Amino acid sequence: MTAMETDGGGSSEHEQQRKKLSGKKIVLFIVLPILLIVGGGAAAFFTGMLDGLLGKKADGEHAEEKHEPELPPYNGPPQYVPVPDMLVNLNTGERRATLLKLGISVEVERPEHKAAVELALPRITDGFQVYLRELRMDDLRGSAGMYRLREELLLRVNMAVAPLKVKDVLISEFLVQQ
Repeated sequence: MTAMETDGGGSSEHEQQRKKLSGKKIVLFIVLPILLIVGGGAAAFFTGMLDGLLGKKADGEHAEEKHEPELPPYNGPPQYVPVPDMLVNLNTGERRATLLKLGISVEVERPEHKAAVELALPRITDGFQVYLRELRMDDLRGSAGMYRLREELLLRVNMAVAPLKVKDVLISEFLVQQ
């Protein structure tokens, strides 16, 4: 064998390995990222993430929306609906019971809304009871605890009387017995 044959044979094997590696590199660095970008774009399109960019309106954003006629602002005295007092066991995880007695009134926007809230009182009371039974003593400590309690009760009463809107939840009695 001559040096040319050895050199030529070795270089052809080396070129074949280089071609195989370059084919793998092309797939790894060009084809795979293109597939990922196209797949991500298709997923974004089909999930509706691109609707805002494409100028499409969401289901609730129609050009001709139907609204209830707006009532003139009510400037009379505040309207309150008393909720029956509640007595619940708090979640203490211990054998002895910790009781919470709570007296609440809800403030409605208009006098016409009082009747609707009174009809929903069983639903309101049920929502309050479920929430209050899961509270712990630490959840009620301090003014921050009272604030969180009022906000959660307001959220639950608004869910119960929807589409009406309750302005505020007022706590008239708050008694904890350990």
